[in-house]
Amino acid sequence: MSETPHQSSKHPFLRRIETVALFKLTDEEQAALAALPMQVAQIEANQDIVREGDRPSRSFTLLSGIACTYKSTRAGKRQVMSYHVPGDMPDFQSLYLDVLDISIATVSSCRLGFVQHETVRALLRAHPRLNEVFWRATLIDAAMVREWMLNTGRREAYARMAHLFCELVTRLGAVGLAPDRVCDLPMTQPELADALGITSVHVNRTIRDLKSAGLISLRGRRLTVHDWAGLQAAAEFDATYLHLRDPAAQ
Repeated sequence: MSETPHQSSKHPFLRRIETVALFKLTDEEQAALAALPMQVAQIEANQDIVREGDRPSRSFTLLSGIACTYKSTRAGKRQVMSYHVPGDMPDFQSLYLDVLDISIATVSSCRLGFVQHETVRALLRAHPRLNEVFWRATLIDAAMVREWMLNTGRREAYARMAHLFCELVTRLGAVGLAPDRVCDLPMTQPELADALGITSVHVNRTIRDLKSAGLISLRGRRLTVHDWAGLQAAAEFDATYLHLRDPAAQ
């Protein structure tokens, strides 16, 4: 089954491209992106999409759900390196790197759109300006990794958790999936522990502290931010590293 993204800017993939581009996409560029042939697959939660050591011939965009990039020690201890939201193309580096050095897995049930590498290369040859957009997206991914290194390496657990919540709400909001700063949070406490470098018990205690401070509530894996300014202050959150742009301002 193949599928093309809806041409409306409300589609997460196109919304993501628009928030990355430093220029307004032409109608031709938007149409070319919308016409990308995607092999759509539904993958359940907690499944590997690609694994370290794979040599993929295609990349994918996340159409719905939450995924994560991770690495593991030989003993099986996992470190989540980043979360991915709808519109992201988490394994775009496989277009240029022969062997993957990371694994990517679903956190929730995810809908994925796979695109053959040759198709992506043809798109970039036909529309050279899109090379800038995808290159910029790659640089933003690197900026996010740097921020995660600071977060897990130097912030206390309370600030780490607050920062993660701020990032997810901001990124989901950019593709229209966090109205009024309310969004799905499908990660279990052990999964959050893998992302934050703390124990599951510490995750539970930290979430309780954020709730007690009146900053958030978390019910049925649904996160609601009640005090955005307070959560940002607790996290030392500055969204500059996400380099999000408002397409309406272009």
